[in-house]
Amino acid sequence: MNSLARATRLTPSTIRTSTKKAISHTRFTHPSSRPRLPTTTTTTTTTNGAPSPWITRAVASDTMVKDSSAAIAANKENLATLHKRMEALSLDAFIIPSEDPHMSEYPPDNHARREFITGFTGSAGTAVVTVANGALLWTDGRYFLQAEEQLNDAWTLMRMAQPGVPDIQDWLATTLAEGSKVGIDPTLHTIDAAEAMKKHLAEQGIELVPVEAGSNPVDDAWAGRPGAPRDPVRIHDIKWAGESPKEKIGRMRAEMLENQASALAVTMLDEVAWLLNLRGSDVSYNPVFCSYVLLTQTTAELFVDPDKVSDPAVQKHLSDAGVTVRPYEEAFVATRDVAKKGGAFWMDSGKVSFAMKVAADEGFGMISTAKKSKGSNGAAVSASADKKNKILNKPSPVYQAKGVKNAQELAGHVEAHVRDGVALAKFLSWLDRTIAAGTVLTEVDIDEHLTGERRKQPGFVEPSFPTIAGSGPNGAVIHYRAEKETCRTVDANTLLLVDSGGQYDCGTTDITRTMHFGTPTEHQKQCYTAVLQGHIALDMAVYPEGTPGCALDTLARMPLWKKGLNYRHGTGHGVGAALNVHEGPQSISHRFGNLQPMLPGMVCSNEPGYYEDGSFGIRIENLFIVREADTEFRFGGMSYYGSERLTVCPIQKKMMAVESMSKEEIAWVDAYHRQVWEAVSGRLEGDAEALAWLKEACEPLVVA
Repeated sequence: MNSLARATRLTPSTIRTSTKKAISHTRFTHPSSRPRLPTTTTTTTTTNGAPSPWITRAVASDTMVKDSSAAIAANKENLATLHKRMEALSLDAFIIPSEDPHMSEYPPDNHARREFITGFTGSAGTAVVTVANGALLWTDGRYFLQAEEQLNDAWTLMRMAQPGVPDIQDWLATTLAEGSKVGIDPTLHTIDAAEAMKKHLAEQGIELVPVEAGSNPVDDAWAGRPGAPRDPVRIHDIKWAGESPKEKIGRMRAEMLENQASALAVTMLDEVAWLLNLRGSDVSYNPVFCSYVLLTQTTAELFVDPDKVSDPAVQKHLSDAGVTVRPYEEAFVATRDVAKKGGAFWMDSGKVSFAMKVAADEGFGMISTAKKSKGSNGAAVSASADKKNKILNKPSPVYQAKGVKNAQELAGHVEAHVRDGVALAKFLSWLDRTIAAGTVLTEVDIDEHLTGERRKQPGFVEPSFPTIAGSGPNGAVIHYRAEKETCRTVDANTLLLVDSGGQYDCGTTDITRTMHFGTPTEHQKQCYTAVLQGHIALDMAVYPEGTPGCALDTLARMPLWKKGLNYRHGTGHGVGAALNVHEGPQSISHRFGNLQPMLPGMVCSNEPGYYEDGSFGIRIENLFIVREADTEFRFGGMSYYGSERLTVCPIQKKMMAVESMSKEEIAWVDAYHRQVWEAVSGRLEGDAEALAWLKEACEPLVVA
């Protein structure tokens, strides 16, 4: 499953050339592709009179997947309520990100404000609602088609990173009048985002206004907003964790000493879960729970709903680690109190909320709380503030430690992928037989049966993300989600793309396979083979220590580039150890902002793809471990790294244009299938049909 890390975060790196007026689109498609759905669009012009194909004015139509007249009316009513609340707060615009107070990619249901106000269900996007200049949604290339279909005519789609599309900061700065006020909920924006936005808007005479805690105007429009999740947490077995919470906390304190930090704020949910060897279910697909941790050299405090940790075993687990429990709501007060003691407070400004920095600044004496204006967290800076009291802005040591897996965590990953391989072999065997028999299946049927096979495996918890089962043109929607009312059927005449994964007690999986159950076209085979060749090139890569993922991305794209083809998503993302399916710090992407070197013990995906709007989508994804490579030489005394494959599932051979592949690539396919057979076959005893299917799927390629 691909991800553009923090695609919607507002940072200086996202600033693009500004345009004053948004315009509607003429969608660019591959010359051979067909329109996916009949749509209606409108077109205006930019200030220089040139049309942009990258900004879409959504227009309601009978073919929009999500829309109905009732839903459209409800959405417009919600916007009207939001406008009234904004006017009461004297706001001209309000920014609604996807994130929760912990900057989660997938927020709990009670924090899904952007989804609620827009109707757009993709995992990445930022909405901007203005009183006088309309409502807009920014999202990235994974979601262009989905957003087109789900937004109604009250919304304008802004296609991020495309020519002629300003970023949010520039759009606000060039659209709103001097003296305007832009509101944010300071708990939902990072320190970097808020400060960059504040500075950029101030240059145009526009004020950024953080609203008071509990005063998010979207909540006033959200009738029936879900309550906070309250499911209990569970202990993550030391067998798979490999290190106790007490040991991990000790490591973090050593890092704090080395960096002269008196306190550390741990705010990301997967970081808290990893640090304390606990898992939860507050967020669908991610085994985390809403919480904060504040560490000093003498204290470790977990801020969480006490009911979640009421189990005596969990209480002992925390007590043994020297962790005390306080109510979730006290985290910001505690931050202020810790800051009052002085010293450097370690906060990663790219991940920690602006609200937490405000709390720390209050404790440092840098903010006079008495001077706060109504409806704003903006306060005066105290002239008497001790300059030694500061925010230490560095990546969290938990973030870095979590990214490099220990031996037990890697063993858990291996075991999880073998279990997953068994489930996939059973599923794909069933799928082949069922379609060959002429049974009509839907994309939802595919999803349900695959999840059912995973549930039969030991230690299965839940899917690691919503299964993407896209038949034909739906495969071109990069983060497609099938629904019973609108899904397509699967037959022998179309390509099927299935991107799925599982959360197991021992590890996390993520795999994509693209399959044809009849006779693929030559064009489809050539495209598929180019994707496969890119996958193989990245898998076989050997590179010196210090190499970042962005330096490897070209390897996966080159076979496609040679044909004039490409894809709009990253090539690889980190994967947690029985944790979030998307994690950093590593990534493999054409976006060059992340210079984190690939390190031994990191787990990453390898997933190039190709998509023709209205026709088909192709993606091939395996997970791998970064391992030290055995090279003949070590130039410069450096180590060299390569990949150890984790995923064990056949890659469909009928889609391969073998005549276009090199001997080395053919040998790679055969070697990979031997690995799959050796890992999975022994656990299929008793299932003759699945075992026979696997044997055939893993037979060597035959060159005609």
